Amino acid sequence: MRVVMLGYQTWGHRTLQALLDSDHEVVLVVTHPRSEHAYEKIWDDNVAELAEKHDVPVLLRNRPDDAELLAAVRESRPDIIVANNWRTWLPPELFDLPPHGTLNIHDSLLPAYAGFSPIIWALINGEERVGVTAHRMNAELDAGDVLVQRSVPVGPTDTATDLFHRTVGLIAPIVRESLDLIAAGRDAGQWVPQDRGRASFFHKRSLEDSRIDWTWPAERLERLVRAQSDPYPNAYAFHRGERLRIVSAAVSEGRYGGTPGRIFIREGDGVVVVAGPDAHTGRCRGLSVRRVRTDDGTEHAAADYFRTMGGYLTSRP
Repeated sequence: MRVVMLGYQTWGHRTLQALLDSDHEVVLVVTHPRSEHAYEKIWDDNVAELAEKHDVPVLLRNRPDDAELLAAVRESRPDIIVANNWRTWLPPELFDLPPHGTLNIHDSLLPAYAGFSPIIWALINGEERVGVTAHRMNAELDAGDVLVQRSVPVGPTDTATDLFHRTVGLIAPIVRESLDLIAAGRDAGQWVPQDRGRASFFHKRSLEDSRIDWTWPAERLERLVRAQSDPYPNAYAFHRGERLRIVSAAVSEGRYGGTPGRIFIREGDGVVVVAGPDAHTGRCRGLSVRRVRTDDGTEHAAADYFRTMGGYLTSRP
């Protein structure tokens, strides 16, 4: 089949590579210009460079709704469009243009976690599995019928970085399987409508979303720290007015009472900070902070950084 690919960052790069390695012909690539957004500078394998290396025409666009782009796609005569990590809304005159429409590759187990940063949100929320879904694009974001879906388990110590590598490895086989089904006409009857009653939609993450709220239960705070693992912007709080990034943490062994954010007691190789909405009852676990990083990039063992107990980690300076 003739394929137009729309994609960005490492997810788009892996999709394009899978298409180039397949029996299908990539006739045009559309990608975004590079961004200075903190989350878009992380997994930023360059789609345009890969396309140019293989002599595939490339268009750079922030949005795909101009007449020139639509004309270029039409002139490419695609049988299908394949999209992965395209960051803006696609108009129906574009996604419905090819005979087989647009196959979107999304890194969540749809219908849950439509939208942005699904792995991070899923890890924070304690999901047992994450994955990748190939679905046909329609007018609602990430809401079309599902063709192929694969998942991987979330381990008790997995970080968002671990899950990124595990799920990005699913892209190539899912792209190949989906296109082979469609090209051979074996996809009929295999498209499964999403249960919209189970759908959830998440916004793009920003630095504000890494700010620690000590009224969260320690279990969720520990997952937030893992979800904001390097190279993502780390979860952070403020100590004596200075930002302090929490690099590594665990749920405390003991239960500690008091005011959320109180730097309370050493426990093993960590320092326990009181946490939880019911911390005043003394029935909540705390967050055992193990390693921290100051804004100058220096990393410390928490037991070395907090030389005396007392004081607070706060959400604001």
